[in-house]
Amino acid sequence: MLELIADTELQALAALQGATSADQLDRWRTEWLGMNGRLKDLMQQLKSAPKETKPQLGKRLNELKATLESAWDVRKQALPTAEVKGIDLTEPGLPMGEGRRHILSRTIDEILDVFGQMGFAVADGPEIEDEWHNFTALNIPEGHPARDATDNFYMGDPNADRGAAGGTVKRLLRTQTSTVQIRAMESTPPPLKVVAVGRVYRPDTHDATHFSMFHQVEGLCVDRDLSMRDLKAALLHFAHAYFGEDAEVRMRPSFFPFTEPSAEVDMKMRIRDQWQWVEIGGCGMVDPNVFTAVGIDPAQWRGFAFGLGVERIAMRRYGISDIRWLFENDARFLRQF
Repeated sequence: MLELIADTELQALAALQGATSADQLDRWRTEWLGMNGRLKDLMQQLKSAPKETKPQLGKRLNELKATLESAWDVRKQALPTAEVKGIDLTEPGLPMGEGRRHILSRTIDEILDVFGQMGFAVADGPEIEDEWHNFTALNIPEGHPARDATDNFYMGDPNADRGAAGGTVKRLLRTQTSTVQIRAMESTPPPLKVVAVGRVYRPDTHDATHFSMFHQVEGLCVDRDLSMRDLKAALLHFAHAYFGEDAEVRMRPSFFPFTEPSAEVDMKMRIRDQWQWVEIGGCGMVDPNVFTAVGIDPAQWRGFAFGLGVERIAMRRYGISDIRWLFENDARFLRQF
């Protein structure tokens, strides 16, 4: 067997010298040093060798393995490096695309900047709300259609928190940022002037002007002797400051449970090559029942509130005709802004 080991070494080294490419080296390694290679076969024969010769043969096989592995490494290093052709090192490289903030993030910052200049402080609130802040405190009683499960994303948690009286506290994804004005009035005594921006959720059918998740900017001002004139002045000032003096805005009488009187705010937008009036939000004077719910005396204080759709503001500002494009994350579209 010692002669067989010596012959194997001579054959393996001769075959290695004939390997002139990386592929041939890999095939040699598999043939001689692989799991099913020739060296493995020799080691299997060691089992049938006489007991007294096994130490000598084992040592010799280990030496052979070390010799072949070392020779393979040397041969691999000796192979000529492939020459790289056809590359002009003086040619400028390809430019890297620069990242930028999403159009909605920039729009939110711009909106907050305008209202900040008007004296509004920034407020915030959770996206997962309870029925008190999303409905009850906003003068939306039990049984009101706005509470219907088909118009809200209720959280189906069987381990929901229990109220003081033992009833289940239902939680849902907030449908409006008006919840923030309730939290602001609960924590801050009047007068106050706050604006909040955040995501809201409604199970709307997606089309050019509707989406099931979108952003609202909520404004609230509470002081003495406020009127609809102050509300209209604030909204017009925002529209002219953000869109320019020629911005077309109108207010239409409407109804909301948490404001009285109430109005819809429309802005003229270009939708599929046609100028149309598009609702961008609602507004009105804070209903006395809302003040009572948060412990503010409606006989002493008055307030106005408004909620505007950030996506529709961005669409008007940048000439975008389909709200869905803002959420598709198509870089070709987003690079335009």
